[in-house]
Amino acid sequence: MEDYILGTFFALLSGVIYFYVFRLKITKRQRNHKMKHEMIDSGYEIRSNLKNGECRPEEESDPDVIIVGAGVAGAALAFTLGKDGRRVHVIERDLSEPDRIVGELLQPGGYLKLIELGLEDCVENIDAQRVLGYALFKDGKRTKLSYPLEKFHSDVAGRSFHNGRFIQRMREKAATLPNVQLEQGTVTSLLEENGTIKGVQFKNKASQELKAYAPLTIVCDGCFSNLRRSLCNPMVDIPSCFVGLVLENCQLPFQNHGHVILADPSPILFYPISSTEMRCLVDIPGQKLPSLASGEMAKYLKTVVAPQVPPELHDAFVSAVNKGNIKTMPNRSMPAAPYPTPGALLMGDAFNMRHPLTGGGMTVALSDIVVLKNLLKPLHNLRDADSLCKYLESFYTLRKPVASTINTLAGALYKVFCASPDQARKEMRQACFDYLSLGGVCSTGPIALLSGLNPRPLSLVLHFFAVAIYGVGRLLVPFPSPKRLWLGARLIMGASGIIFPIMKAEGFRQVFFPATVPAYYRSPPVN
Repeated sequence: MEDYILGTFFALLSGVIYFYVFRLKITKRQRNHKMKHEMIDSGYEIRSNLKNGECRPEEESDPDVIIVGAGVAGAALAFTLGKDGRRVHVIERDLSEPDRIVGELLQPGGYLKLIELGLEDCVENIDAQRVLGYALFKDGKRTKLSYPLEKFHSDVAGRSFHNGRFIQRMREKAATLPNVQLEQGTVTSLLEENGTIKGVQFKNKASQELKAYAPLTIVCDGCFSNLRRSLCNPMVDIPSCFVGLVLENCQLPFQNHGHVILADPSPILFYPISSTEMRCLVDIPGQKLPSLASGEMAKYLKTVVAPQVPPELHDAFVSAVNKGNIKTMPNRSMPAAPYPTPGALLMGDAFNMRHPLTGGGMTVALSDIVVLKNLLKPLHNLRDADSLCKYLESFYTLRKPVASTINTLAGALYKVFCASPDQARKEMRQACFDYLSLGGVCSTGPIALLSGLNPRPLSLVLHFFAVAIYGVGRLLVPFPSPKRLWLGARLIMGASGIIFPIMKAEGFRQVFFPATVPAYYRSPPVN
């Protein structure tokens, strides 16, 4: 039944999609081309090694790939390429264990990618916790949403953990390969010759200025990347900030589930990160936070947030606030807008970010690595930079089903879950909670999308508008009135205003019609 509805909805969407695609295609291409050359001409973050007539020949001792950054994406990629026989040089700013309040929840779809890459043992021996679904709370009501895992092996589930422990395990595993070199250093610039990236300039641990060369440089230096402007058009949005706390020795209302409280003004998250610790993330809209030093933050958490926390967690939450170990982090969103550049590639948060509400970042990164691994596998020689660049343009299209589904869902859900004085937005928020509470396909469909188990963008659009139509139906029962009809129309318009701009940023053509993108059919360059 869903396939018939999907086909009908697809036909209705086609006209709108083609309008956006063909109207924006030429202007977007011209703008990106112009911006790329402006940045290269200005020398922004790219340093040429031809300044003094130096022209360094390629050496057989050079690695095949330089990876900038050894976070989740960089460490996983280093192991993956090393296992495939590539010589890999990883340069990471700080090889000590990271301490972050995000990147702690791996969805089941991400765990399947971890298995595919041979890294599933990296969630062992770090006190990682199995996650089987979500619990949703609103106005004293609660509903449980389980992952649809019936068709998978019993080990397949989400995992939550300390981010630093997970990253260290992957770094250690990558370092066991003799052809992978991990080095602590800060990359300061990319080295360019005639428009081709030849390597990087960096400072090592002893503050020595060094250069490293490879036919392919992959930039994975995270959300704070200082190299991305050379390789993409970064349009970073910061819709909110997370305030992080650790609750100790308490029990969640639903064991082995992430908890999402639809609070005012925006969601609150709880999930386990070890057998004795629960992570709490309080979302605060905007970029201005109450002061930590003056005590305004603690006061805000106690007076505004604590009354909205489930009773089972209230005392542990207040205790965590009193301990004062409060951390903050801005939530960034950035659609992928790369400049195909010979000799270089962007990956991870340096390349593409979404609101971390749904915990989809690591799933996208690991999925991207699987795509890149399969693309590079038939290539024995990476030194034909121009041919390799044209071939790897298909990466940006092949990654879209998983990446765009998770990105769009994260952005749309965050906007729906935030409180709003607008009555139509209130109705949409309530409709979303009630729709997910219906069970059956109304809960398993969206949760399969969120978990990365069903990367189908059209299914996402279908469920999103099903929520809106369900909301309109609630308004018109038992008796429609002009006021309710107008509110229903505003609800539909509001839903369109949420999802279509996000999908436009993702690229309608690449998401819905990938086979029409020329790069989709590109075959590996002939060695």
